[in-house]
Amino acid sequence: MDRLQHSTWQYVAEVLLPAELPMLAAHVLVDGHDSPALRELAGLPRRSDETEIRELYVQALDELGIPLPDEETAGRRLLVSLAVGLANAELSAKEVVDRLSMTVAARTPEETQFLSIAADYSEWMSADELPGWESGLRTAAHSLTVSIDERARARPVPS
Repeated sequence: MDRLQHSTWQYVAEVLLPAELPMLAAHVLVDGHDSPALRELAGLPRRSDETEIRELYVQALDELGIPLPDEETAGRRLLVSLAVGLANAELSAKEVVDRLSMTVAARTPEETQFLSIAADYSEWMSADELPGWESGLRTAAHSLTVSIDERARARPVPS
């Protein structure tokens, strides 16, 4: 998946800040994509008006024929991204909980389990409870990433 398509779910899930979009646009131009709005966005300073940045980003996507995903799809992509980050030890369990910035709808048992355990976190957990919760969240993250890999392998390859 290319950088621009990947950014769409991050934008909808609000984990990609407007200030990051001009630099993203510059990288996308270097990647070989081009449109008038993309060029204009790439030329904006990071501190530009957020509304203008957002409008140019959406316009660039439209010019390039890249649709924005709905909130449910973006939320599920966020969930998977967090599970992969935790399973690969790129994120801590606490960082996962902190980054669940939007309401996420779970569709699979693995997504439901991961969300359920993440929702059990409380800053008032005792030092005895925290390791068990973290272990449970890591296990659920691993199960979710494995289920995604299995579904990907089960899809027929287009000829």
